[in-house]
Amino acid sequence: MAVEFYDVKTRKKVKIDDKSVEKVKFTTKNGQVRYGLRGKTEDGRNLTKFVSQKDWDASKFKEGK
Repeated sequence: MAVEFYDVKTRKKVKIDDKSVEKVKFTTKNGQVRYGLRGKTEDGRNLTKFVSQKDWDASKFKEGK
């Protein structure tokens, strides 16, 4: 199964294989926590998709930085 990301550079939606996706947490300056999935394209660029905490907790991906 693949995860769909939006590639800003090519302005298209792309699907990235599960093995190239990890889940990440972002903390803002105000202390707010955002949850996302980060995928790596074939040419080495990182794409980020923000998700809800519920979806983030339910995802089976390994946790990244």
